[in-house]
Parts: sequence; structure tokens; C-alpha cells
Amino acid sequence: MNTRNDFELKQRKYMPVFPKAIGKPTIYIEGYPYEDEDPMPAGEFHGMQMHSLFDQFLRYFQAHPHIHVGMDNFIYYREGDIRKVVAPDVYVVLGAEKLPLRRSFYTWAEGTVPTAVFEFLSDTTASEDRHEKVEVYLRDMGVAEYFIHQPDMNRPIEFRGWRRDALGDIVEIEKEADDGLFSASLNLYFRWELHEAWELRLLRPYLPDGTAITTSMEEHHLRVEAEELAEEEAERRQAAERLTREETERRQAAERLAREETERRQAIETELERLQAQLANHQNENE
Repeated sequence: MNTRNDFELKQRKYMPVFPKAIGKPTIYIEGYPYEDEDPMPAGEFHGMQMHSLFDQFLRYFQAHPHIHVGMDNFIYYREGDIRKVVAPDVYVVLGAEKLPLRRSFYTWAEGTVPTAVFEFLSDTTASEDRHEKVEVYLRDMGVAEYFIHQPDMNRPIEFRGWRRDALGDIVEIEKEADDGLFSASLNLYFRWELHEAWELRLLRPYLPDGTAITTSMEEHHLRVEAEELAEEEAERRQAAERLTREETERRQAAERLAREETERRQAIETELERLQAQLANHQNENE
């Protein structure tokens, strides 16, 4: 089966089921700032991890018109109170329209809240991400799941997740045998791997059957490799066909030479018989 078609079948199989949001996509509401007055840039460990996961989510959810993926923009979750705002690194909103792009996300206007939120630890935000934001995201906002991850290899390993149970209580998600975490709301499995080139712990999403969701760059490399393999296979096939043609031509030439040799031998035998008959007649006439 074609690899791309195989993945698309799995994509449809494992895509979460959810209701459409009751609101409408809202680009901007006057009076709600969408930029910091003094923004602080993230470190490269933090930034590479953010962009990698954001890219993977965009690729995986691109076919669904009602899944919105956001990165590092404001989410206002209480109408009329600009203090009730967060700016998660990456988040997914099941049910909200994918487009248009928003300056900020307004939960009351959209009629829904983020389904899953991901924060990547940095020295300035780690304490807040581990403690206060658990309550803010899961209790105040009503997010279904919240995950934190430390991508910096110079810091201790830390990958944790929380969710709300059937009673509404906040519980920590239990880790699997390989220290990964399963997101029931997204129907995706997450675990980190060492990215040697970037020297960071890269958190990655996987389908429930273990199939990795690739980034755009990885997909490009896979496509190039597939094209190169296809070209090599085409060249091998053409070479094999050429050898087959040459072998056929050699066989046909040999068969043609064999026929010509047979015809010459038959002609010689016929001529010999004629001469023998002529000689016999001449002898009989002399007698």
C-alpha cells in the first residue's frame, strides 16, 4: 500500500470525534490587546520545540476544517476582563473553525475552549507552568488536558500531564512504560526523543498504533528519498528491460544464424545429392 494513502487511512481512523463549536471564529475584539508591550523572546530550545509540535499538529489536523491549532498567542477566557488571559506555547481547539487566523482567541465568542494545551518549560516560567497554570487551564478555563515538557537537555527531564476526570477533579495522567503520555482528548500518544542535531529533548506526537506524525521538513526529506528510490527503481527496471532486449536480440541473432546454417547445410546436401545423381547417370551411360 502507498505510504501516503496508508497514513491518510490511519488519520481518518484515529481522528477524534467532537461537536462543532457553537460560536464563530473571531479575528479580533477591540479593547483586548493581542501583543505584549515588552515581549520576551523564547530561547532556541523552547522555540524549536514550539515550532516543531505546532508544525506537526498543523500537518495532522490540516484535513479537518473544525480543528484550530494555535501557538503563543493570547487566549481570553472571561468576557469583559482582560486580566483573564493566557498565552500557551501550543494549543489545539477541537470544534473551532481552522480559519481565519486569529490575533487572539476569545472563548466566549468562539463558543469553546482549548482542548489540549502544551507549555514548554523555561527558567522564567517553569514554576508557574508546574503549579498555577494547572489550576488556570483545567479549572478556570475548562481545558480537558494540560501538558508540560522540558526540552533543554541541560535541565532535568520533566514531562507531565493533567486532565479532569469524570467528577471534574484534576488528576495527573499516568505515564506509560516508556514514560510517554496518552492524550485521550486528541487520541494521540506523546513521548520525547533526543534530537542530536539540535541537542534537545523533542516532544513528538504519535498515532495510537505508534505511527509518528512527521514535521514538514521530515515529510519533505521522506518525499525526496521516496522520489530518489523511485528514480533508482525506474533506472534498475530500465536496465533490466535493456538487458532483456539485448538478450532477446542475441537469441534472435543466434536463431537467425542457426537457420542460415541449416539452410546452407540443406543447400549443400541438396547440391551433393544432385551431383551424386548426375555422376551415377553418367556412369550408367558409359556402361
